[in-house]
Parts: sequence; structure tokens; C-alpha cells
Amino acid sequence: MALVALDVSQSVAFLTLNRPDKLNAINRPMLDELEQALDAAEHDDDVRSIVLRGEGRAFSAGFDLDSPVFDSGSAEAIREELTRDFNVIMRFWDCSKPTVAAVHGYCLGSSMEISAVCDITVAAEDCRFGAPEVRYGSGIVCLVLPWIVGLKNSKELLLTGGNVDAARALSIGLVNRVVPSHELPAAAEAIAREIAANDPQAVRLTREAINRGLETAGLRRALAQALEYDIRIETTETAESAAFRKIMEAEGLKAALAWRAAQFQKR
Repeated sequence: MALVALDVSQSVAFLTLNRPDKLNAINRPMLDELEQALDAAEHDDDVRSIVLRGEGRAFSAGFDLDSPVFDSGSAEAIREELTRDFNVIMRFWDCSKPTVAAVHGYCLGSSMEISAVCDITVAAEDCRFGAPEVRYGSGIVCLVLPWIVGLKNSKELLLTGGNVDAARALSIGLVNRVVPSHELPAAAEAIAREIAANDPQAVRLTREAINRGLETAGLRRALAQALEYDIRIETTETAESAAFRKIMEAEGLKAALAWRAAQFQKR
């Protein structure tokens, strides 16, 4: 079974994250297929826009926490893994075709970053957004949120590790539109087809001009610097992070989070 399904219909490519039993948590095989699907869509001259969506109950719960790389203790392997993750997210920013993310259920962690770098994001009313990494002692792979939702909103989301509903996401500019859940597929497709009907060169160069403007302001340099901080987080062990990871490996994530909460209450 394909972890990322690719379907093309009337100039629109539909990329579907297809690991519903894991809430479309993105692991290394899915990353490989996601890149392959993007390559195919970009190289298909008939494709004028791309819709990214998720199968099942959620768009995606983010990158899979079960990667053995982070248990290896190898700083070099961790750097390689995080750089790969970062590059795949930025593929959507650098994509030669305009992208529309259709998100529902959960849009968490790095999947929220992917949806944020897509050109347009349409959310179902039931969607929850969040970046829980700090709760696990992890960092942010692609720190694009300050460029999308501003300083205060990004700090609230990233430092609390909490989540927000679709209405709040709309109010802070994380998404373009919020629609009833049953209308999400049609709403995202309608936007993609509206874009596809326009002059492709004008669309491509206008999109490129917008993105390059932000890069001139320092976006890409800032993201590269932030990635180094994420690598530092993931390769630096503290007494608390070591205890948390030990409990998580032995008893699961919920037990580790409960342990951390109990430690805080003792202070």
C-alpha cells in the first residue's frame, strides 16, 4: 500500500498522506514517497496546482516519534535526519507548482509546518493545530511560524506546546479558510482549480516574487539558523531529558508526560 497516493485530474495533482492507522504520522518511508510524489507532480506538464491532504481521521500528527535515529545517540545521524526532514518541508515552499493544503482532524508538529509553507491552507472546522515538541523535549524542525502568524502568536503556540482550533488558526493567519468538514475536499479542490485556470507563467512568477521577498527579508537564513538550534536540542542530553526518554521507552509517552507534570508540581 502506498504511503502517499498520487492522483492527477484535470491539471490538479492530489497528494494524499495514507497512513491512517497512525494518524498519518510521517516516517522515513513516507518521506521518500512524499518526495517522489512531489517530483512526479512537478515534472508533469499537465499539472498546474497541487492539493495535499490526509486519509482517515487526521491530516497528520506530525513526524513519527519512533524513529530509531534519535535512540542511536549519534549526533551525525540526528543531524542528517533533521536536515532531511527540514528539506522535505521546504520542498513545498520551493515547489514549482502552487500548493493547497486541506487539513482536518489533527495538524500537529511538522505537519503544521508543511501546511504553513503551502501557498494556501483550507481547514475543516474540526481541525486542531499545535506544536507539542517542547512537551517531549524536542525542537522545531522548520521554524517558519513566526513568519506566518507573527511573534506573539508563534511564541504562544511553540512555548506552551498547546493547540488551537480552526477558528483561532484563521484569526491568526495560519489558514486561509475554515469550512464544514464535509465541504473540505470540494473547497480545497475548487481553489486549486481556480489557480490552475490562470496563466501558469504569471502564477509561477508571482508566487516566486512573493516568496523571494520574504527570503530577501531573511527567511531562509533564519530557518537555517533555527534548524541548528533544533539539532542542538536533539543532541544535548540533560538529566530531565534522559529521565523522560527512559520512562517514555519503558512505559510510553503518556507516562512520561505524567512524570514531568508530577516533577513540576513538586517544585
